[in-house]
Amino acid sequence: MTTTSPSHAADQGGSPEPAGATRAGGLLPAAPALRLASVLTAVNSLGNGLFFPLGVLYFTRIVGLDATAVGLGLTVAGLVGVAAGVPAGRAADRWGARRVGALLWGGTGLAMAAYTLVHSYAGFLVAVICATGLQMASRGVQGALYADVLPAATRVEARAYLRTVTNIGMGVGGALGAVALQADSRGAYMTVIVLNALSFAGPALLVPRLPLAPHVGERAVPDADAPAADRWRAVRDLPFLAVTLLNAVLVVQYTLPEVGLPLWIVQRTEAPRWTAALLLIVNCVLVALLQVRVARRSSQVPGAVRAMSWSGLLLAASCAVYAVSAGLSPVWAVLSLTAGAVVQVFAEVLSAAGGWTLGYELADARAHGVYQGVFGAGMSAGMMAGPALVTVTAIAHGALGWAVLGVMFAVAGLAVAPTVRWAQRDGAWRGEPA
Repeated sequence: MTTTSPSHAADQGGSPEPAGATRAGGLLPAAPALRLASVLTAVNSLGNGLFFPLGVLYFTRIVGLDATAVGLGLTVAGLVGVAAGVPAGRAADRWGARRVGALLWGGTGLAMAAYTLVHSYAGFLVAVICATGLQMASRGVQGALYADVLPAATRVEARAYLRTVTNIGMGVGGALGAVALQADSRGAYMTVIVLNALSFAGPALLVPRLPLAPHVGERAVPDADAPAADRWRAVRDLPFLAVTLLNAVLVVQYTLPEVGLPLWIVQRTEAPRWTAALLLIVNCVLVALLQVRVARRSSQVPGAVRAMSWSGLLLAASCAVYAVSAGLSPVWAVLSLTAGAVVQVFAEVLSAAGGWTLGYELADARAHGVYQGVFGAGMSAGMMAGPALVTVTAIAHGALGWAVLGVMFAVAGLAVAPTVRWAQRDGAWRGEPA
């Protein structure tokens, strides 16, 4: 997602210095903002990876809540988070993305810590709605934050680097979380919850210290004097909303490794259960290896459009490969599922890089908070709808269901090009990009 085009040097055949090319001490980027953002991302991802495998189990096994009721509560919390995305983005425009981002991260940490005090369903609802709502609302604010602190010419590559850091942190955290799962004690769960809470609250203290990029300067309130209608312009920008919707459809793919494929493997194939873990590892490793490279080719609108179009087609191909695995022997089923997962990884890194670019380039630079709030809310909605959509298609109807998903992905990807042309034709009223 980038607000502006790369520098004229890139347009003339040269290229700006890649965001993560120069390392401090051989490990971290030399750019101060990206270096600090990398540390914050690593800490937070480690905490999330710790908590991710055992969150639901804590509420069901330790607190003693009904699994269906917990699922319903998580769904309600997700809906609150989607609804909070746009107001949170507007707040970032009004008071600054660094300040609002720090408050959201800090609030998420406190709400996470409150999980240790939950002893009833009412307490669970209050805690999980606050924690999930604040965390999901922060997604759009993070987009606005990156618009303020990362140089425009290298912003997409920087976000790709941060996504790699996220995958590594989640992977390490997940491995450590498995130790807590094996212990399966109240103390182990409590320790993980507190560490996850600290992974939000601690970095929140450092977010205001992120240096602003030169194109932003020290402006504290970007559009405080703008007319009220203009402050909410993103919700009236139909072409931008259409691009957001198409991106949300492609985002459904993120639920396949976590929800769709584990269910498919167990219920519909002869592959061993551990195949689900294998596919998740394949996904994490390949994303870490490919994301930055792909982002370099998708940092301008034409490249982003091509990336999104190819992503839809590759997702359709991966759906077809997944469907074939149902009629194969265990060994061939594993090979087929792995091949599908590899194809999906290429689709994932393409759609991520393309989405970052379009989310910034098609936005009004005077209202990044609310624009990134809208775009983030679309992503959250896609991820929320994903499990149910995959279940009622592929899991319920087999090959036919996979075909429906494949067509949906392909159509969304191919629709990006005409929709972006519409946005560019209709975008004269937007402010000049930062």
